[in-house]
Amino acid sequence: MKIIDVARETGLHRNTITLLYNETATRVDLGTIDKLCRLFGCGVGDLFEYVADSGES
Repeated sequence: MKIIDVARETGLHRNTITLLYNETATRVDLGTIDKLCRLFGCGVGDLFEYVADSGES
């Protein structure tokens, strides 16, 4: 699915989806997560994975 298709289906801004796709987003709105989960029929854990910073102890 292309970024523009996801934007069209969810009503999210193309830039928001691009940031998520490129893993450069610094924060994500709960409404955005909800729309993506509904579109893809998945849970939050299917979209995101926690990875600790290399500098964390």
